[in-house]
Amino acid sequence: MEEIQYRLPDTTTLLLIQGSSSFLLAGKAGSRFPLCIEYFSGEICTTLEKDDIIAVSAPEGGALEPAVMLLELVRLHHMPLLVLPSGHPGSKRLKYVVSAGPEISLGCGIQRGTHPEQHILCSSEELAGLKLRGTADGITTGPLPVQANAGILSLSTRIDPKPLPG
Repeated sequence: MEEIQYRLPDTTTLLLIQGSSSFLLAGKAGSRFPLCIEYFSGEICTTLEKDDIIAVSAPEGGALEPAVMLLELVRLHHMPLLVLPSGHPGSKRLKYVVSAGPEISLGCGIQRGTHPEQHILCSSEELAGLKLRGTADGITTGPLPVQANAGILSLSTRIDPKPLPG
């Protein structure tokens, strides 16, 4: 299987994969940090490496800005990921779901927000089966589905992560 390499020179550069009605936004972690995954019964903490991927899936599409915010909350502020128990009614309302790790596979046969393993991420049917892998230069994928296209998104402005006084 042929891999496609997308060069992401820094953390202001993201990969955007768009289908006809859904999208995936992915960027590199950029630094090494602990990431906690919160479950109903406890938590597991793992370490993200600088070349690992943080990905946000929007299985039904939607605005790009919330996806960027979710990615940045994990990458810049190390916000934990929440995993809902299987069958939780709130999973139906999740428009965006997040995963993080060295390799991420997209699948449409899982309930949103309930998959505890970070190597799989809920997606639309049109992006299902796509695999992403973090590299020193960016992100590689397998061949894109016919109805999908990929592009590089540059974040032109960044919010200073320092807390405001008061």
